[in-house]
This record gives sequence, C-alpha cells and structure tokens, in this order.
Amino acid sequence: MKARVEVDAGVCGFRTEACAQSEDSQHVRFAVTTDCANIQALSARLEEAGAVDAYQEISPAGESTLLAAAREMLPGCCAGCVVPIALFKAMQVAAGLALPRDIHMRLAKE
Repeated sequence: MKARVEVDAGVCGFRTEACAQSEDSQHVRFAVTTDCANIQALSARLEEAGAVDAYQEISPAGESTLLAAAREMLPGCCAGCVVPIALFKAMQVAAGLALPRDIHMRLAKE
C-alpha cells in the first residue's frame, strides 16, 4: 500500500512531499522530496536505515527509528518540525495501521 503526504511546514516556508510504501503491510520505505536541507538529511538517514518496521515503530516498548532519526537530524528550532510526524502518520497508513485522514493545526499568538 502507498500513502502520500504533503506538508507546508509553516513559517520556514519549506514544503515536503513524501510517499510511504509497504509491500507487506509491515515494512515501510519513504521517498521524500523537499527543499529543506534538514529534511533532506533526515530522508538520507531513513534511506540508510532501510525499511522501518511499522509495528516496532508504534510499539510503546521500543524506540522509533523514524523519530530517533528526526531528533538527531533536526536540532535546535527544527526539533518542533511537523514533517517527522507527517512521515510517521503516512507510515501508519501505508502499513494499514491507520486510516488516511487529514490533520490540521492552527497557531495563533494571543
């Protein structure tokens, strides 16, 4: 199964498009297109890691390969980037562990 996600990351202005694909409903690979150098580095790290095991990724007993790579590759203000969570959600959909549903976030200063 394939899942596609498009992310407008916010004030940085960077856009990311990604495809998560699983042939066996468990192991997921990512193809990421972005103009953000930090997300490009994250994408390269995920390619090095190979397919992630979606069941292991969602297990509360283990460390998420995807989120650990994001912590390493997105330091500083980029630590709050929404792209890794978008990839995580696409992984769940590609593995059949979640239904595809848009996520919305509105931020306002008060």
